[in-house]
Amino acid sequence: MRALRALRPRRLPAGRAMAAAAAAAAGTGAGPAPGSGPGGRGPVLTPGTMNPAVRRVEYAVRGPIVTRALQLEQDLRQGVPKPFTEVIKANIGDAQAMGQKPITFLRQVTALCLYPELLTEPSIPEDAKDRARRLLAACGGQSAGAYSASPGIELVRQDVARFLQRRDGVPAKPQDIFLSTGASDAIVSILKLLVAGSGGSRTGVLIPIPQYPLYSAAIAELSAVQLSYYLDEEHCWALDVAELRRALAEGRRHCCPRVLCIINPGNPTGQVQSRQCIEDVIKFAFEERLFLMADEVYQDNIYAEGSAFHSFKKVLFEMGPPYSEVVELASFHSVSKGFMGECGFRSGYVEVVNMDPEVQQQLAKLVSVRLCPPVPGQILLDAVVDPPQPGDPSYELFIAEKQAVLSALAHKARLTQEIFNRVPGIRCNPVQGAMYSFPRIELPPRALAAAEAQGQAPDMFFCMKLLEETGICVVPGSGFGQREGTFHFRMTILPPTEKLQVLLEKLSSFYTKFVKEYS
Repeated sequence: MRALRALRPRRLPAGRAMAAAAAAAAGTGAGPAPGSGPGGRGPVLTPGTMNPAVRRVEYAVRGPIVTRALQLEQDLRQGVPKPFTEVIKANIGDAQAMGQKPITFLRQVTALCLYPELLTEPSIPEDAKDRARRLLAACGGQSAGAYSASPGIELVRQDVARFLQRRDGVPAKPQDIFLSTGASDAIVSILKLLVAGSGGSRTGVLIPIPQYPLYSAAIAELSAVQLSYYLDEEHCWALDVAELRRALAEGRRHCCPRVLCIINPGNPTGQVQSRQCIEDVIKFAFEERLFLMADEVYQDNIYAEGSAFHSFKKVLFEMGPPYSEVVELASFHSVSKGFMGECGFRSGYVEVVNMDPEVQQQLAKLVSVRLCPPVPGQILLDAVVDPPQPGDPSYELFIAEKQAVLSALAHKARLTQEIFNRVPGIRCNPVQGAMYSFPRIELPPRALAAAEAQGQAPDMFFCMKLLEETGICVVPGSGFGQREGTFHFRMTILPPTEKLQVLLEKLSSFYTKFVKEYS
């Protein structure tokens, strides 16, 4: 009985209880908002009581400038006069929103699985129907509306493994592949496994600057430590191992660096890493005992002459022991980019290499909490990794559509670089891959002062003015990270060629006018 009594909370006298409650509220910022709720009681969840890690999260690609673009679109629909007739959202890599047509075979297989009555439709090729029947047989109840296994449909994992083996010439095992809700979901899952410790032992994560803001956002949400290494803008955004060493040494003074993130081809910078660079990075990770995360979602998007995609896994195994036996690697891919552009299906995967078997079991447990990735996305992913082969009824159209998308992107990459580099004050590195340009812009001192007066970063000030006057929506470089004193913006190369040319010329003219106005 004494033990039970000891567990009961002690009652304070009424006056002391009220004083304690008031002190607690004052200490947490959770006190009642005046006049809110019955009896002056405030909400439980307030800016002061919410998870502080969430407040630190920022995601520039869908930030304030995009919110303003949506407001301007609404104004145009309501007939509010503007100096432009449409908002061109060049802020995000959403190919189909920019007018890219879906690849026929991918959509046919997905449509057949979602509506099997189409299997009797004579206009749909037999190879698409065969794929759909095979996939439906692997679904629970032969329905795309059923849950799958948490790591994904086993058949799709097997097909991803065969795709990787063809790509790399290295064995791949289905049990090392976890399907996901886009690559982003898998990236966050792997980071969750890696983040641990507190104070000086808290996990540090090395990320490139400029970077895709998913990384900084996930690091903030997980209360890990961001360690920035700068890409070399003077050499086409190359990755320099000496810079990695600097960032690592600096990080070790206040945290425990355990993870090195690489984006290849680069987002937002569009560089494609050479095989030698990848080999140097793997050696660095081996020497410094770092877990490698390779974001390879743009692997199909290679445009520059002399550039080629080399997967980290392929290079790792070509290097052989001890690297291939020891270096831990997670590599990511997605259906959102490449020639597919199927962002809305939210489908991707991660392959893990040299992961501790017990940790891999924990990863399987972690993904099971979310039940499973969307099954329609898994189906579409399967059609991507197991495309039509020569002699199949769908092969010629599939190859023609794929090549048309990629050749158009290559042309638009060259066009973007050429037009920007004609303008004094704008400097654009070659867009070697991916689907963005990240030009550097010179801004006059009066523009910097005007930005400061409005409490904005200088490139945000420029991008917001650009949006208000031209309807062109791009993302300021400050949202991706950049060296102090430099200013950039990220713009997709996805709009149709004619519209992209107009956009580039309009943007260039606005920049010239802006510089003149603030000089």
